[in-house]
This record gives sequence, C-alpha cells and structure tokens, in this order.
Amino acid sequence: MNDPLPSHEPAPGTAVPLERLRQEIDQIDQQVVELLARRKQTVQKVIDIKQQHDLPTHHPAREENLISARRAQAVKAGLDPDYVEELFRMMLRNSRAGQLNVLGCRSARPGARVLIVGGLGSMGRFFTRWFSQSDYEVRILDREDWPRVRELAAGVDLALLAVPIGVTPEVALQIGPYLPPGCVLADITSLKRRPLEAMLRGHTGPVVGLHPLFGPATSTMDKQIVVFSPGRGEAACQWLLDQFAIWGNVLVEAEAGEHDDTMSIVQALRHFATFAFGMFLHQRRVPIARSLELSSPIYRLELGMVGRLFAQDPVLYAEIIMASPERQTLLKDYVRFMEQTLTMVERGDKADFIAQFEKVAEWFGPFSEQALRESTFLIDKLVHRF
Repeated sequence: MNDPLPSHEPAPGTAVPLERLRQEIDQIDQQVVELLARRKQTVQKVIDIKQQHDLPTHHPAREENLISARRAQAVKAGLDPDYVEELFRMMLRNSRAGQLNVLGCRSARPGARVLIVGGLGSMGRFFTRWFSQSDYEVRILDREDWPRVRELAAGVDLALLAVPIGVTPEVALQIGPYLPPGCVLADITSLKRRPLEAMLRGHTGPVVGLHPLFGPATSTMDKQIVVFSPGRGEAACQWLLDQFAIWGNVLVEAEAGEHDDTMSIVQALRHFATFAFGMFLHQRRVPIARSLELSSPIYRLELGMVGRLFAQDPVLYAEIIMASPERQTLLKDYVRFMEQTLTMVERGDKADFIAQFEKVAEWFGPFSEQALRESTFLIDKLVHRF
C-alpha cells in the first residue's frame, strides 16, 4: 500500500501560532522596506551635498569599512556574515547607481567642445551619449563628413578617435593637422603602441591613449576600468581623465608597450581560445541544450562565456584577435604548446600531468584561493538564477 502524499495543511494545534508568526514576518519585511526608503532619502541628502561641493561619487575606503563593520555585527547577531555582506553590497551598488545618475552628469570642463571621430559607430554613439549628458558640445565626424573636417574640428577641446583598430593610426595622422594646438587627441582602441605613436606624430598638442575595458552595451560606468597610456601634456589631459572618474570609472595607468603585451593575453588569447572552443562545439554538432541539462554549474558558466562571444559583433573580435603580428605570433605559440601538451595525454602519463598541475598551482599562488572564492560566488549566483 502506497504511503499517503504529505499534506500541506498545518498539523492540528499549529495553525494559530503559525499564522501569528507569519504575520510577524510580514511586519518585519514591511519595516525593512521602510528602512530602505529612509536610507534612500538620506542618500539623496548626501548627493545634494556632494553636488554642491563637487565631491567624488565613490568612496572605496568608506564602503569597505562599512562592509567590515556589518560583517562583524552579523557575527555578533548570529547571522551569516557572507549573507549580510551580499545584501549590503547590493545596497551600496544601488546607491552608487543612484548617485551616478545625478553626479555622473557633471562636467569636468564645462563648455568644452568634443569631436567624436567615428561617432556613428557603436562606441562612438556610446561616448556621444555620455559626453552629451554631461553638457559638452559634441560634434560627430564620420566617413561622409571629411569634406567638413576643418569646420568640425575648429575650436574643439577633445578629439576622440572611435574608429576600428586597423585604421586608427591613419585617421590620427589625417585629423592631426586640423586640431587646435591645445586640443587633447585621444583614442579608445585595444592597442596603444601604434595609435599612440601616430597621434604623437600627427598632433603637436596633448595626447593620451585610452582603452575602456567595456563595450557599448554597458549601462553604467560604475567601477568599469579605463586604462590610460600617457603620451604628451599630461596636465592638459587631466580633465578628460577626471571626467571618466566622475562617470564612475576606475582609471589604471599603463605604458603603451606594457598595455599591449598584457592585452595580448587578456583579450586576444582569451577570445581566440573561446572562439576555437565554440567552433569545435559547432563542428562536432554538440547538442547545447542537452549538454546543459547534464552539466555542472561551472560548465554552464564557461559555456555562457562562449555563447556571450558569439552573441556580439564578429568584426570587433576579428580586429582584436588579428590586431597585430605580435598577437598572431602569440596565438601560434599557444597552439604549438597545446599540441605539445597533448602528447602527455596521448602517453597516458598521469604522473607528468600531476607534476605539471602542481607546478602551475604553485605559480598561481594565493590567486588560486581567490579564484576559487570568486568562482564559487558566481556559481552560487548562477544556481539560484537558473
């Protein structure tokens, strides 16, 4: 005889106290929302003061001190400190986003004129919107506008090159003679050495190389990284860097050569490996949906990165991967190394595999533990989301 299905009705004698407790929980939840509303009102007062005195939006030290204090409070209250930290980080991010909606519209150089070269492209449109909302006079110079280049470049304070990587040096040399001596010339490509050299040759005024590590789909600049490579006239370029900071970006300085060497790994190699993995799955006709049903969360996370790549602009990734001979050489070295590593698998040499594994683990050092924590956090988020 089958056991009866479990009943969802409360056991006799528990209905009244259970309902009373549920009502108490509802009241507490209402109070939590009311407290969040009070917090938002107080944050608005902070925004008003920051706006009046031109204070920065983000205060990293205060945020980390707040998180540390709340974690300690959670431990004393018998709560999971990770749970409390997650709640407060979400609140702080929401608070920063609200502040940036107001304070991020400030101008580091009121009344300045900005020329976006390639302003009809995706990144050109992106920066046109951000400069415009900060009350800059924005002009667009695209392919069909070159007959008007003298008119459009007259009196500009910034010329921002938002054109494909391969033509950026050429465009820098073309636009240079039309720019005022005090105009800042900057680019936003993922290569810095050659564009920076061309900008310095083509323009006698201040020059800086920029690399925003985000795409045009970015909805907020909050904590987005912008790498900058000094070229000439650093003091004259400072207002531009200040503007990125006002928008919420994190600015990281890197010499052009160091930048390009690092980006060969961070971007070109990583994107190539992802592209090749996706191509291989396609070639083998792997059933994506079924593989997800039978997979661990880490596989879903990794496959999500592959799918993300193929959901974006193929022209952009072709430019990044094939941007320079140095990157092509790096990718060849990577493929050759993969072939050499495969011989270890073909030999079935588990001892060598373990030895190599341990050697690399030692080289990674403390970052391995950090990576484990961060990836576990992402996996937990993914599990709860799907």
